Amino acid sequence: MPAVTVDNPLTLPRVTPPAEEARQQRRALQVTTAPSGFEGEGFPVRRAFAGIDYKNLDPFIMMDQMGEVEYAPGEPKGTPWHPHRGFETVTYIMDGTFIHQDSHGGGGTIADGDTQWMTAGSGLLHIETPPESLVMSGGLFHGLQLWVNLPRKDKMIAPKYQDIGSGNIKLLASADGGALLRVIAGELDGHTGPGVTHTPITMIHASVGPGAELTLPWRADFNALAYGLAGRGTAGAEGRPFRMGQSVVFGRGDTLTIRADESQESRSPNFEVVLLGGQPIREPMMQYGPFVMNTHAELAQAFEDFQAGRLGTVPAQD
Repeated sequence: MPAVTVDNPLTLPRVTPPAEEARQQRRALQVTTAPSGFEGEGFPVRRAFAGIDYKNLDPFIMMDQMGEVEYAPGEPKGTPWHPHRGFETVTYIMDGTFIHQDSHGGGGTIADGDTQWMTAGSGLLHIETPPESLVMSGGLFHGLQLWVNLPRKDKMIAPKYQDIGSGNIKLLASADGGALLRVIAGELDGHTGPGVTHTPITMIHASVGPGAELTLPWRADFNALAYGLAGRGTAGAEGRPFRMGQSVVFGRGDTLTIRADESQESRSPNFEVVLLGGQPIREPMMQYGPFVMNTHAELAQAFEDFQAGRLGTVPAQD
């Protein structure tokens, strides 16, 4: 990890931090530790946002860190066919391979830095599985799945699929070259990632070198979250410690700061962090299992539609 990198970040476009006198630094208000669990047919996950109030997550709903796990032959697992309605799933694979398929004909293979962006909208069925070759051989698997809410006006739009290859991710460097930034969606200092979103968000995977400090401009109307994928460091100008498997909730402001500790783990030379920001929807959010709606009545309708087969059917070959 990570799959998408460059030998010399100094060759990339740089992100210019705001002048120090103009900064309104976001403080690190909360650090939480993700509990571990299992998803689908039994692949290990960390529930990144457990313990965080939804008012600080909006428009994000949940995020699972899938792995990092070294599978033995025969061990790789996926999910069975299951429904979704009312939100978007973002699946980012750093190591390994996943195959997606949905009842509207979307899907494909994502691996080694690829992202799959699925807008469930009015509803569909989908499945996520490792390829047969990975099941036979075993190997390293590591990824993220993020759920992004849709506003009420977009909850019943037609399903859509975006295949974002690793070569399309916008690569940037911090001002001093000490951090490599992968912009998957949203805008950072005039540079835009490839993900097309219904809800304005920013999603960045940052690799921060040992001892390096990363200060980024951040939209004041967005919330701000960080999650440690590997290594350890601090968040905010006050230097609040966090590490792999921990999330940070930032307060208000127009810049945020991450710093990597001088000494990192042997398994990861850099502090690997996912940075998320979004414009809060500020509407009622009701979630039950695979459905995210605005009211209990809409959740009940989603279950009724699923049971009646109105969210799609599993293809005959499956």
